[in-house]
Amino acid sequence: MPTLLRIDSSASGDNSKSRQLANEFVEKWLAKNPEGKVVSRDVTANPLPHFTGETLGALFTPEADRTPEQKAIVAIGDELIEELEAADIVIVSAPMYNFGIPSTLKAYFDYIARAGRTFKYTETGPVGLVNKDAYVFAASGSFLADTPADHQVPHIQTFLGFIGLNVKNTFVAGGQALGEPGEEAFSKAKAHIAEAV
Repeated sequence: MPTLLRIDSSASGDNSKSRQLANEFVEKWLAKNPEGKVVSRDVTANPLPHFTGETLGALFTPEADRTPEQKAIVAIGDELIEELEAADIVIVSAPMYNFGIPSTLKAYFDYIARAGRTFKYTETGPVGLVNKDAYVFAASGSFLADTPADHQVPHIQTFLGFIGLNVKNTFVAGGQALGEPGEEAFSKAKAHIAEAV
């Protein structure tokens, strides 16, 4: 049974355009994979603690020497990484907040980036260890995709590639604060999903 892991990060709940695009994809994916399983992680509804000195200290302390508190910190990332490793396909939906991704999604990325587990360093550079396909669903209030001000989609694509996820497609609906142009962009993104799944 194939498993799809979806990561949602918009604070807008059901009104989120990025989340609605992900819903569209999941619906079509399940139609083609009726035995498929969807695992959902909403990093806004259930936010992760941001990285602190204690977080880094726990990760860099040898396992045998960790305190109970440090073990609990490391266990957060362990759970997320195991969830990621168990999936066959990964989708990420994200809005643009102040030119970038939500801090809740960044925290999620921080926890699943683990040297020796999801990536490794080599003489020729880092190599991702999570070999799966991924899809990205993004929305923004204005049309900033492919401009120097877009620190949303490139960030997501770069990070996912860094840990070894192959981003098969990215669906972007810009202009969501601009009325009709945004509605047209959203419709085009949905049509693109229908063709891609």
